[in-house]
Amino acid sequence: MNGRLYWLKQITVACIGLLSWPLANAQIAPDVQKRYTAAVKLVQTGDYERAKADLNVIIQKRGVLAPYASYYYALAAFRQRNYNQSRLMLRQLMEFFPDWRKMDDANYLLAANCMELGQYEDALTALQPIRTPALRADITKLEQNFLPRITNLDQLKQLNKSFPNDRVVGLLLIDLIQRTAGDKDDLELSDRLTNRFGVPGIATASTPPAATTSQASASRTGTSGTQPTRTVRPKGYYNVAVMFPFRVEDFSSDKRLRSNQYIYDLYNGIKIARARLQEEGITVNLFAYDVDNDANKTLELVNSPAFAQTDLIIGPLYVEPNRIASAYANKNNILLLNPIATSSELVANQPMSFLAQPSMNQQAIKVAEQARNFTGLRRAAIYFGPMRKDSLLAVSYQAELKRQNYQVIDFRKVSGTAQAMADAMQFTGTTTATRPVSITAQQAGSTIGHVFFASSNADDGVRMLDALSRRKVTGPLIATASAFDFYKNPISTFTRRDLYLLYPDFIDSSREPVNTFQEEYIAKRNTIPSVFASEGYDMMLFFGRQLAKNGLMPRNRMNLHSDTDDYLLSGFDYTQSNDNQIVPIVKYEDGRFVKVN
Repeated sequence: MNGRLYWLKQITVACIGLLSWPLANAQIAPDVQKRYTAAVKLVQTGDYERAKADLNVIIQKRGVLAPYASYYYALAAFRQRNYNQSRLMLRQLMEFFPDWRKMDDANYLLAANCMELGQYEDALTALQPIRTPALRADITKLEQNFLPRITNLDQLKQLNKSFPNDRVVGLLLIDLIQRTAGDKDDLELSDRLTNRFGVPGIATASTPPAATTSQASASRTGTSGTQPTRTVRPKGYYNVAVMFPFRVEDFSSDKRLRSNQYIYDLYNGIKIARARLQEEGITVNLFAYDVDNDANKTLELVNSPAFAQTDLIIGPLYVEPNRIASAYANKNNILLLNPIATSSELVANQPMSFLAQPSMNQQAIKVAEQARNFTGLRRAAIYFGPMRKDSLLAVSYQAELKRQNYQVIDFRKVSGTAQAMADAMQFTGTTTATRPVSITAQQAGSTIGHVFFASSNADDGVRMLDALSRRKVTGPLIATASAFDFYKNPISTFTRRDLYLLYPDFIDSSREPVNTFQEEYIAKRNTIPSVFASEGYDMMLFFGRQLAKNGLMPRNRMNLHSDTDDYLLSGFDYTQSNDNQIVPIVKYEDGRFVKVN
């Protein structure tokens, strides 16, 4: 969605509350109130011409509802992109009702109209008298959306002169000077503004996410080959390099189903977390780099002088670029976060590298901990689907069970129908190191303590349940959540036997932080957030807080855990290792999935 459509939608969301503005002690004729309420609903549903006609009748009466009707008339015109008409109605409202108690909302809408018309000085003038705290964040977003369109240095300098306290204007001017100007006076102005407002980053975040290349960033921050001295103490701002395969050359805003859509979802979640951190007084400057599977470009990027200012690296996702970035991070004491990887090898002997996800080894450990709670025998069967990650997880779990002196009486890949899975099962094991024992189908149910099943096929979970029933295996089943289709499978699927789900991406939709994030994401992106958006939000929120609390190098590992419950997934714990030790295992109880570990 382009910036213009975004703000059209935001204005509506921000102002719907006007319908319920209290009019205590006001004498309003019932027919006028009825007409007003109906007209406002027409604005909400998009029937703008009918709404404006009814609102105009109320405006002409100059009664108590006239300023409210004027505002909604202006809003309807704004939604129609008739910005001049909207602006004229707001001017009329301000002239006839100068003491209207919702004038801040009118000024905000007037500023939005002026922004759309390119009248930036008038827009900033309209924003000056606004004192409503709830509108401050919206004002910043409005400026960040439109003011980066100014590419004329003299125009931006004049705005800074007229509005010297406007931080967004100041940051944009710093950025433009650093990218385009060579005049000594301009560079001195940039230095003065930097001392006052900090470094650019937040004000320019509305540009396309991966448009920032290593060369562009270098020109912003200077091209000196000298590596700046880094501090490891907490500081006033943190620079985060997001190294993702954005593939900008293939990007189209109209194309939703991109093969790398999860990359943009991750990045959108990161941006929302950055705004949350800003509210907490933690300034994060995001720098997006389009890094695909190219080792040479990655090496060139990390060796550029601008990159030396980085405090946290998120990515890269490919092995060789990640190896280069990890080596750079270790050498320069920069935190590096792998957002989706589950291989513990990526953080082995890499003190500055972390996994946002629990590794397969960590998942195996937590599943084994859950299995110890079962009352059955210490005998298990392990099955896995055809995908490589299925077999890797199964192997990790087999190793963990053997380490804890379990007997693994069956370990094999299964696929196909439920009957094919049942036929493939062979319940054999060893009672001693040398004497095998065969177990009949009739005995199987009473001799297996539990079954573990790893599959990435959403149809395999139901088939495994049926296969175990056919083989009369009654012990608990621990399966990966990816083996089930939660939209297609009926509730009975999860209640007909003792079933536990290994669910690293579990999100409890009943929690308030989850609902708040979803509402904000829908308002910003006009789509429901994917799990990747939630993961991006969580990891940026956690590591941003860690940087602010513990500095750039984690000295005390006992502090490396989430100590609040406002994360969307289950949080983070790095007190024992550099992969996340939080591994949710869920069970269906009382009408919903709940964590049991």
